[in-house]
Amino acid sequence: MGICKMCRSDPLEEKEERMFVIGERLNGMFLDVRKGIQTKDKSIIQKVALDQVKAGANALDINVGPASDKPLEVMVWLVEAVQEVTSITLSIDTPKFDVMKAAMQVCKNPILMNSTKGEEAKLDKYMPLAKEYNASIIGLTINEKGIPKTVDARVETAALIAAKAMEFGIDMDKLYIDPIVMPANVAQDQAPIVLEAIKQFAYLSSPPPHIVVGLSNLGQGAKERELLTRIWLSMAVMNGLDAAIMDAADKEMRDAFITAELLMNKAIYSDSYIRAYDASHNHID
Repeated sequence: MGICKMCRSDPLEEKEERMFVIGERLNGMFLDVRKGIQTKDKSIIQKVALDQVKAGANALDINVGPASDKPLEVMVWLVEAVQEVTSITLSIDTPKFDVMKAAMQVCKNPILMNSTKGEEAKLDKYMPLAKEYNASIIGLTINEKGIPKTVDARVETAALIAAKAMEFGIDMDKLYIDPIVMPANVAQDQAPIVLEAIKQFAYLSSPPPHIVVGLSNLGQGAKERELLTRIWLSMAVMNGLDAAIMDAADKEMRDAFITAELLMNKAIYSDSYIRAYDASHNHID
């Protein structure tokens, strides 16, 4: 395995998996989750978790958000509460290394670390932790200068992340690159730049890393938020996006990526293709 930028004719042929949905609702910015955290009522947290799993989430993002000024204590409590009701992958969403490590120490489920920036010093700190816990990890294309504004700069940062993952022995199947989606109403020029970056990330290595976005960022503050996001999501899937942090219960958003994948011939057509997808992906353990 090695970096082989522009070495294959069609890297998308290596991506046969369907969209990996990371449910976003376990976040302290949502009122019900905030109430669960502040009252220490884990039944509220567990209901939100199970609703996302039933709707087809492949993983659950856990983010304390603004609900507490004790993020380490609360993150550990959230992880323990959620893993009581599901064995699904938990995406531990925190920028704080001590919070990440404490949550990973108590987590019995498969782990997705969300996230580290594409800065050499941070990668040297986070990648060994991912290796130690056999965790997957999200690498953000943010470097010491901030969020890159061009395709080339995003690809350069993504290449550093992929190279560091290889250096520390992390399989590309456990690496998720996030090109950083920005709100279309304030950074419209970045929407096509991110789409092109997604396409080029597929050439970083063989096999390629996964590509993930925080989908809600795109329509943030926009009047036509849902329409903007659905259309962009379909375009991103066509370019190689294979994971998204989103509300797993958002049916219109799910229908958009299911249809985009069908048109990429990732599923066999039938008039009931959406119902067939839901029947095979809505589940609970």
